[in-house]
Amino acid sequence: MSTDFDPVELEILWQSLISTVNEQARALQRAAFSPIVREAGDLANAVFDRRGRMVAQAVTGTPGHINSLAIGAAKMLEEYPLDSLEPGDVLVTNDPYKTAGQLLDVTVLVPAWRNDTPIALFGSTIHHTDVGGYGIGAGGRDVFEEGLWIPICKLMKKGERNEDVWKFILSNVRQPDHMAGDLHAQMASGQVGAQRLNTLCATHGLDDIEALADEIIDRSETATRDSIRTLPAGSYDASAVLDLADGSVIDIVCSITVDTDAGEITVDYEGTSEASPWGINVVKNYTHAYTTFTVRSVLNPDIPNNHGSLAPIKVVAPEGSIVNAIPPQPGTARHVVGMFLPNALLKALAQIKPEEAMAEGSGAVWTMQVNGNHADGSPFITAMFTYAGGVGARASKPGLNACSYPTGVSAVPIEVVEASAPIRFREKSLRSDSGGPGAQTGGLGQTIEFTVDTEKPWQLNAVTSRLAHAPEGLFGGEAGSAGGFTINGEAVTTQARITLGSEDVVRLDLPGGGGYGEAD
Repeated sequence: MSTDFDPVELEILWQSLISTVNEQARALQRAAFSPIVREAGDLANAVFDRRGRMVAQAVTGTPGHINSLAIGAAKMLEEYPLDSLEPGDVLVTNDPYKTAGQLLDVTVLVPAWRNDTPIALFGSTIHHTDVGGYGIGAGGRDVFEEGLWIPICKLMKKGERNEDVWKFILSNVRQPDHMAGDLHAQMASGQVGAQRLNTLCATHGLDDIEALADEIIDRSETATRDSIRTLPAGSYDASAVLDLADGSVIDIVCSITVDTDAGEITVDYEGTSEASPWGINVVKNYTHAYTTFTVRSVLNPDIPNNHGSLAPIKVVAPEGSIVNAIPPQPGTARHVVGMFLPNALLKALAQIKPEEAMAEGSGAVWTMQVNGNHADGSPFITAMFTYAGGVGARASKPGLNACSYPTGVSAVPIEVVEASAPIRFREKSLRSDSGGPGAQTGGLGQTIEFTVDTEKPWQLNAVTSRLAHAPEGLFGGEAGSAGGFTINGEAVTTQARITLGSEDVVRLDLPGGGGYGEAD
């Protein structure tokens, strides 16, 4: 471990580094075209050292994006080693099996240069409104139906557009201006990070950040391993059941093994359901992302999230299962399973640290995307808009109402959604008594009703879950309410895209969280 930094200097450098990536994230949010990025914060930003190790992340964003980016950046550098890049080069990909699991999530990597030498990389992953193909739904039969696959390539060469790459991308999307705008926002935010990092280096007399990265990563890894060594050794098993609108049921089975000698935790998903024909399959990166997030939340959330703190947490998942998808298994709606994983993991962790555990919650946010045509025939397409159910109760606190745990994405305001398309909301309210009773009550779900004011047929991509199996309580707490997804009062029983008319009303009743402990 490097000892070149005294504690005060290290703290100043660390806070400066966090400010740098936070400014990168703010620049991206301000410049983004997609409302899900601009309004809801569906993004991830991080700085990487020359070896492709994540050193620090911005405080905004989602675990699925940030922890997938932590792995994806290194994979991008395997194809384009840092020493092969030139000033002005920018890398891009949406390869779902190497990054965040769906084609709509595009990752951009911007090198930071100092004295003609690359000293770091600023990465971002955001949800783009459209990449062609099926859209934000689970109906694609394979990854090739789901949209344009951008292999790892140079978006910019020596500061100039790589024109063939831009042509391929913009020729395959419905809204090329939005796609181009979001890509430019990602590049610009990376440049902001690079400029601020150069200022940091100049202020503190650093030629690069390699020694600083070693210090931060080594300290984070040591602290994480020390936290694991305080736990009782052994294996702890748990499972949770997820159901979908078409009636299919998915079993998430996990075993958490604590190795106190090595200071490591291994999470094994052996026994989990096989891959689904629907686009809800999760790549291992995304499984790793929500697994490490959940374990670290219970273990020691105060340790910075970086390469060092993630290293002691190992993930094993059967290849080709629903938590380790392989090409060409579809996965545009992988969040419905990925965001559900904490429900099983927290049951296992409750056996290790019951005071830090939480009852089952609604799991994944419910996602909607609407597209159609205005009266004049011009097309409209909404960015994904999301809604959350109730969070499970904790040992000393009730569950949060209509909160998007574990993703951290905010709901896009209904005014913004209505401004982007002819959608009209009829109701948005909390579901009374939907939280499970207990010593601490589960969080409430919510009800959303909307229709679309167009005389022409319109299409709805909807991804819902937990319609039959309600979120379970913990340690004697009772279950919350299951969800409901209806159109004109009739239950929807498909995961595929639905064609509707101007009089049709969509109603979403999101689940409530489970209770914690027996009620008095």
